[in-house]
Amino acid sequence: MTKEAAIVICPGRGTYNKLELGYLQKYHTDKPEFISGIDDYRKKKGQAPISELDCADSYKVSLHTRGDNASALIYACAVADYMSINKDRYDIVGITGNSMGWYLALACGNALQGCDGVHVVNSMGMTMQDEAPGGQIIYPIVDENWQIDTNLLENLEGAISKGKRDNGNQIYTSIRLGGMAILAANDKGVKRLLELLPPVQEKYPYQLQNHGAFHSPLMKTISDGAKKALGPDLLKKPHLPLIDGRGHIWKPHSTNLDELHDYTFGQQIHETYDYTKAIEVALKEFGPSKLIVLGPGNTLGAPTAQCVIQNNWYGIDGKKSFIDAQKEDPFILSMGINEQRKLVVR
Repeated sequence: MTKEAAIVICPGRGTYNKLELGYLQKYHTDKPEFISGIDDYRKKKGQAPISELDCADSYKVSLHTRGDNASALIYACAVADYMSINKDRYDIVGITGNSMGWYLALACGNALQGCDGVHVVNSMGMTMQDEAPGGQIIYPIVDENWQIDTNLLENLEGAISKGKRDNGNQIYTSIRLGGMAILAANDKGVKRLLELLPPVQEKYPYQLQNHGAFHSPLMKTISDGAKKALGPDLLKKPHLPLIDGRGHIWKPHSTNLDELHDYTFGQQIHETYDYTKAIEVALKEFGPSKLIVLGPGNTLGAPTAQCVIQNNWYGIDGKKSFIDAQKEDPFILSMGINEQRKLVVR
């Protein structure tokens, strides 16, 4: 059987939600050594084991969305999903991710090996929980058909411009996420943006819970600390091409490890993360037959589809044509959706 070329996409921080409780128990009981290795690491740090968090009787926002817990849970779910992909059916030609998903991409691509992956994710999760200033706000830039809406763009740009004119407000573009813009700001800036952004689509603007001003200059101090605490020796040359949050491709044989370290714990932390660009590069440089989105959850499904639409890939030019294409021969396979998962795993 001819293998299908696939790009693997790793999720970010906001993907282990109430519906994902029990994800590890549901899908990954066949990986006891992998899960127990993460549990043992966290026990030594005095942290709750991920197996206990995943098997909790109920989902608690205060517990499960904490940076130190959410990061480790998402790492475990995503990397375990990656291990479950049917490599006889899919030829993985590249790996990318959104935000924290960059660390997961490094782990899946073997640039972080063994316990180093969970060490990086856990360390950064703890730091972000304890020290990250400000917050993030999400706001749409596409209409109901997932096409760019100039009115929404004007809303966004106007709010940013007005908000920046107020003394003491620090406002930045944090993540370009397909049909969504994620803004980062200090506390005063967050409050002002929530006042200035016109309510749309019944739920926006929306402030992300337990999120700091990630991917903005407000994170520079955290970036400097991470560079010192997490040295270049943690990183190895990747086994597969990795597409970062600028759209840059790190190739197995030409990756400079000092540069990879500098990006991972430097620019990646304190500058805009352009997931939209990463997907564009993945499509145009690798021409994949499938995009495989690792779990938990499926919050990246819509933003990824919106990136596909913006590039008119395979003639997909709106939400309706995307849904029609998914019914006939799905291009995006989300492992957090059981029906699509069955097409990915062994």
